[in-house]
Amino acid sequence: MKKLINNICEAIGETPLLNLRKITQHYGVEGNIYAKLEYLNPGYSKKDRIALQMIEEAEADGILEPGQTVIELTSGNTGTGLAIVCKSKGYPFVAVMSEGNSIERAQMMRALGAEVVLVPQCEGSVKNEVSGEDLALVEKKAQELIVERNAFRADQFRLPSSYHAHLFKTVEEIWYQSEGKIDCFVDIAGSGGTFAGCAEGLKKHNSDIRCYLVEPENAAVYAGHAVVNGGGHKVQGCGYAMDLPNVKAENIDGLIQISDEDVCQVTRDLACLEGTFVGFSSGANVGAAINLLRGKEKGKTIVVTLNDSGLKYLSTDLFK
Repeated sequence: MKKLINNICEAIGETPLLNLRKITQHYGVEGNIYAKLEYLNPGYSKKDRIALQMIEEAEADGILEPGQTVIELTSGNTGTGLAIVCKSKGYPFVAVMSEGNSIERAQMMRALGAEVVLVPQCEGSVKNEVSGEDLALVEKKAQELIVERNAFRADQFRLPSSYHAHLFKTVEEIWYQSEGKIDCFVDIAGSGGTFAGCAEGLKKHNSDIRCYLVEPENAAVYAGHAVVNGGGHKVQGCGYAMDLPNVKAENIDGLIQISDEDVCQVTRDLACLEGTFVGFSSGANVGAAINLLRGKEKGKTIVVTLNDSGLKYLSTDLFK
């Protein structure tokens, strides 16, 4: 247990690892799913970890000057983490986000003192479903603002610090909490930092651990599938149908596709069966783990992360 802390950044990390026994029983699968409760971080997501790591490494490397503006494109979770860390450390923060993301995220970042720039979606895009094309528009706006503000880019897709957070810390917590009794790790493709860091770190502990990358059915580019309906799907912050620079092919032992229907059902089941009120990507991770326990990983122990809070999706149809 942590003693009295003097800075909110000290509350980031050291989240519990929960055995989802009621989920495995409900779905009638043999094996274990251990869930890292990342939505219990102060910004209600795993992205608090990378926000802190990116800023601290930039400070250590001398590429972030005192009082300099920090900018990042975000679906909302990295932006929330950066809003917390930057406010704590005295950096102005600007979040650039698609209008397709749930409005709770923008509201939370503004409440934390961030400036939020919302970018309209592409013509024909669906509200609450952000495609790779939508993200490209956000990237363009972010680049414009970086030049205009002479800002530091906290680039979650490319900075090594975005996976160092998980390589150096998340993995070590998981290894200690599970006593090393892990067969597999499963994670949906977002910015790639969690998969990259956890896969590399877990394989260093035990090279036999198998790591599976999850993609929405409509945007399964790593699996070599054609993008369907512009790559739109319900899993916000994930499945952008793009190459992820930090993800190493040699650490991918398998690829799993999951439907919006399964994502939503498992996310709802996590709330009513396990008391874990989480968002779409958490349901995707657990749904993929269930599919593995039904098949090639029957009887094994799989670790996943529960990525963010369901409170960030109350304006969507997830819990209606």
